[in-house]
This record gives sequence, structure tokens and C-alpha cells, in this order.
Amino acid sequence: MTESQPVVIEKAQLKEKGKRLKWSQLPLHLMILPGLLLIIVYSYGPMLGAIIAFQDFNPARGIFDSKWTGLENFRYVMALPGSFQVIWNTLIIAVMKIVIGLLVPIVVALLLNEIRKETFKRSVQTLIYLPHFLSWIILGGVLIDILSPTSGIVNQVLNWFGIDSIYFLGNNTWFRPVLVISDVWKEFGFNTIVYLAALTGINPSLYEAAVIDGANRWKQTLYVTLPGMAPIIILTATLALGQVLNAGFDQVFNLYSPQVYQSGDIIDTFVYRLGIVDAQYGVATAVGLFKSVVSLILLSVSYFLAYRFANYRIF
Repeated sequence: MTESQPVVIEKAQLKEKGKRLKWSQLPLHLMILPGLLLIIVYSYGPMLGAIIAFQDFNPARGIFDSKWTGLENFRYVMALPGSFQVIWNTLIIAVMKIVIGLLVPIVVALLLNEIRKETFKRSVQTLIYLPHFLSWIILGGVLIDILSPTSGIVNQVLNWFGIDSIYFLGNNTWFRPVLVISDVWKEFGFNTIVYLAALTGINPSLYEAAVIDGANRWKQTLYVTLPGMAPIIILTATLALGQVLNAGFDQVFNLYSPQVYQSGDIIDTFVYRLGIVDAQYGVATAVGLFKSVVSLILLSVSYFLAYRFANYRIF
């Protein structure tokens, strides 16, 4: 037997092992096939409709026979009186939600971490987590009742202190704070659990060393707890950047009215009115395509930052 023969035999064995491995993984590939088909049909397939953004789309003629207009729909949108206000509303509402929605769960997680009675701690976790499972249709109705200027409990309490009733959902000054506060109230319980999970990964010996060095609870939080949470905080903050143009269609649509378009109209509701209400399909698609392109850029930047500062990879 020559020296090359064992090498050939070893290559053949590796090739045969690779074939067996591929066949053994076939059930796993078949298992994800339905989900893959759904993504192709409902996510990638509709992307062909983006061509409507460059057409004077006529449903009777279809995509292929509608008149081509180039960038005319984009110029039309930019010329609309309220288009830049809509973009500004989307940015300011989304940024406020991201910032406050990042800070509140961190503070709550730190407070819950100081509770030593497990029963009480778990009960609080459950209570603050429950709103996450409620849809904005339900919560929208609850908020409308609570904030009603005539019968809402909030205004009743204000009246007790001699303060006039406030139309929270019809006042441009109050509408944005209502959106941000209600969104944070709905979602901070879920994010708190994420940070509590990060706290469990901190080495207890670090706290013991801090106690030996004379650190009180505040200094332990400042120099041990927060640095231990830093990777997940950086990760959630950078990934949230990709959602900066998503101010929450479900929430805004269920709460807004023409009285608060100036402060509460966002890109998604703007697209809804253009496309569904006014039947301006090409113009609505142009706005949606613009948002998708900007979101793609921001999402790419956020993943790069997550990889750069938190060593996060999507593969």
C-alpha cells in the first residue's frame, strides 16, 4: 500500500460521513420548510409590488400595464403640506419611546433585584408583564375610558384638586406624552425580564469582593451590577436604532384623531390614509418604500454597532 492510499481512503470516509450527515439533517430542513414558504409568499413575494411606487397605478390595468411615472410619486409626497411634519412626528415619538423604554426597565430590574422575598418579586414580575400580551385594540379602549374628559378617572382626580379637565387624546400638547407613557407601561415588563436574566449572569463573587472592600449597596450597583448589565444594555439600545421609524401604527391608529394629526400623525398612519382611504396606491407605496429603505440602512447600522460594541452576531 502506497502512502497516498490512506489519504484517499480517509477522504472517501469523510465524504461518506458528510453524505450521512446531510441525510440525517433532512428532517430538520423539512421542518422549517413551511415557515420558509410563508416568508417567501408573504414577505418576499409582496416586495414585487414596490414597482407601484414608480407608477400611476390603476388596479384595473395591474402592475404591468399601469403608466410609468418614475419619481413623480416621491416628488408629490414631498410637496404635500404635512409630509415633513409626519416624518418629524415619527422620529420624535419613536426616539422618546426608545429612550424612556430603555431606562424604565433598567431601573425596575435594579429595584426588583434588591427584593429578597421571592414570592413578592415573582408576583410583581407577573403583574408588570401582563400588559405585554394585550393588544392595542383592548388597551386603546381602556385608555379612551380612563382619559375621557367627562367620565375618565384621571380627569375626575384632577377635578378633585380644582384642575380643569384635560382632553388628553384631543390635545396636541398631551397626545405624544400619552403615547410614550402608555407604550412604556405596556412593554417595560417584558424588557425588565430581559435585564433580570442578565443580572443572573453576574458572578456573585464580585459582590463578595465589593463587600470586603467596603462597598455599600449603591456602590455595588454602580460598580458591579451596571457594568455586568452593560453588554445587554448596549445590545438592546443599538438594535432599537433599527426601529426608529416605527412609532407604533397599532397604538397611534387606535388613539389618534384629526385633532392631533399635527403631533401624532406618523408615517404608517399617513400611508394608511393615502393608500386605503384615498386610494392613492402609488403615492402610498412610495412613502412605504422610502421608509423601508431608511429602516434597512438604520437596521444595518444597528447590527454593525451591536457587533462592534456588544459582540452580537446574527449568525
